[in-house]
Amino acid sequence: MIKVLLVDDHDLIRSAIKKLLQDFPGIKVVGDVRSGEEAIKLCKELSPAVVLMDLNMPGIGGLEATRKILRHNPLIRILILTVYVDEPYPSRLLHLGVAGYITKYCSPDEMLRAIKSVYAGEHYISQDIAQKVALSKYSHQNPGKILDVLSKREIQIMLMIIQGKQSTTIANELFLSNKTINTYRYRIFKKLAIQTDVELTLLGMRLGLLETKNIASVKDK
Repeated sequence: MIKVLLVDDHDLIRSAIKKLLQDFPGIKVVGDVRSGEEAIKLCKELSPAVVLMDLNMPGIGGLEATRKILRHNPLIRILILTVYVDEPYPSRLLHLGVAGYITKYCSPDEMLRAIKSVYAGEHYISQDIAQKVALSKYSHQNPGKILDVLSKREIQIMLMIIQGKQSTTIANELFLSNKTINTYRYRIFKKLAIQTDVELTLLGMRLGLLETKNIASVKDK
């Protein structure tokens, strides 16, 4: 059972989402609050698995609430649900460590996929948001030159990472150890000046290496 906490200052929206989620088997809404302060309090009391977090709310707002919740309990998976799709919001939240970022214009099916994905330890970013972040973050770089710094083996492993394959799977397929794969990952990150698998996947989108509609398959390390 996935325990979900809803955080949105609009009562009508919160009520609609709660009713929607209650119809999905395997999901239990353990609370719904209208401010970041209340969200912090309930996260400490209830330890929800997933928090659906709005950004624009009275008080400290969703961004600061997210920062404080993750500082207290980094295992909670925070899924941003907002109308803000333009930078710098997505990048700032992803840098903070949120598990997903979707918009209030998404379909019920996409919301369900996002919740299940982040609960499973994956990241989920709506396609339109992912494209904006990728274009913004890497627009100053020449696509034809970016991968020149990587060896053939590093490019091979990069492609496997952005396909959502875990280190163990990559190691087995390439007949290497997990330690070796993690060493390659570190080198790839350092050469490309990135820090996470999500950033690597966004770069893959920018380079046209990823054709999926979202980043729901990107596992946390």
